[in-house]
Amino acid sequence: MAATCAVARRWRVPRRARCAKYMTSAAQPAYRQRLGYHAGLLGGICFLVSVLLIIGNLETSDRIAAHIEAEKRAMLAEVLPASLYDNAPLASPAVQAVSAPFSAPLTIYTATLDGRYNGAALQSAIYGWGSDIQFIVAVDGTGTITGVRVISHGETPGLADGIDIARDPWITGFNGKSLDNPDKRGWGVKKDGGQFDQFTGATITPRAMVRGVHASLQALDAWRQQQLAATATAADSQED
Repeated sequence: MAATCAVARRWRVPRRARCAKYMTSAAQPAYRQRLGYHAGLLGGICFLVSVLLIIGNLETSDRIAAHIEAEKRAMLAEVLPASLYDNAPLASPAVQAVSAPFSAPLTIYTATLDGRYNGAALQSAIYGWGSDIQFIVAVDGTGTITGVRVISHGETPGLADGIDIARDPWITGFNGKSLDNPDKRGWGVKKDGGQFDQFTGATITPRAMVRGVHASLQALDAWRQQQLAATATAADSQED
C-alpha cells in the first residue's frame, strides 16, 4: 500500500483522496465494501419487511373475521328472537351443497332451548334480476317464520331494491308464514296467483325472494326429517 501511495504522490493527488480507496477504519470496515455484505443486508431488510407484512396481514384478517362474526350475530338477532335459544347457533352450522333453486350453499344454524330443537336460521342465495340475493330466514320450533332479511344484493336501485328492509317493509310480509301457510300455490307473487305483492315494474326480484324463502322452508323440513330419522335409528341401536 505504501508503494501505491508513493505513486499517487508522484502525480500530486491529494493525500486523503489517493489513500482513501485502500484504507479502512472503524467507521468504514473493509467487509462493508464486499458484494456479499450488501447482498446479505438487502436480504435481511426484505426478510424484516416480509415479517412485518405477515404480522400486519394476520392482525387485519383477525379484525375482518371479528367484524364478519359481529355482523352475523346482529343479523341473527334481527330474525331469530333470543328467547328461542340458549345455545350459540352460529357455532355449529350445517352446510348443504348447492342445489336448485339456490345459487349458494344452504347453511343451517340450529337453535336449541334446554337441549331441544326450538328453531333455526337458514342462510343462502338465489339469483334475482341481475345479481345473487343473499338472504337469511329464521323460524321457531313450529316452523313459523320469525323473520327474513336480505344480507346483500345488486338489484336495480329504486325499482327492485324493495326487498331491503331499509328501503321497504315488504319483506316483513313473510313473518308468521310457514311451509303449509299459505299452501303451495299461495307461495308466489300475486301476478302468479300467489299471496305476496310484487313491485311495480319489477316482478322478477320479489318472485325470486318468495321462491327462495319457500325453498328454504322445504329444505329445512327435509333436513329435520333426516335428523329425526337418524336420532330414532341411534335410539333403536342402543336398545338392541
